[in-house]
Amino acid sequence: MTFEPTCAAVADLIEAIAAGELPPDAAITAHLSACAACRAALDRARRLDQLLRDRVAPAAPPQFTSRTMQRIRRARWRREQVIDWVFNTAMIAAALLVATGVWIALRNTGLSSIGRDVLEVFTSGMAATAQKVTPSLPLYAGATGLLAVALGLWWWASDAAL
Repeated sequence: MTFEPTCAAVADLIEAIAAGELPPDAAITAHLSACAACRAALDRARRLDQLLRDRVAPAAPPQFTSRTMQRIRRARWRREQVIDWVFNTAMIAAALLVATGVWIALRNTGLSSIGRDVLEVFTSGMAATAQKVTPSLPLYAGATGLLAVALGLWWWASDAAL
């Protein structure tokens, strides 16, 4: 049994045949020689392909690449900002929901009085810790500043690499 291509099957291949990307097999060649409509479509596609090859492509305007890349970076940055905003909003909403749930649970179970005692112990412990940590605050502030500068340089370098 031999394959007899239909006009629809040949029409799908006409552009590739006209561009020279697909050599027609014997069945398609036989169909093209017998079908005037498909042969005319192939001739039109070949003329169009030749017109496109003969046409001189205009040169890109000055700084085309740099402006295009800048637009791409700006769009990517905006998209990342939106994603960050949505994520941060979702995290804040989740934290508020958890805090509200804990507060409701404490109020309904009667553990709020125990919570006050725990809070008092916690605050007295925090006060003692604050008195011990106070002499080291300049060191912590310097380390925090150094970390902030390092993160800023890292962010700048990763953004400049794009």
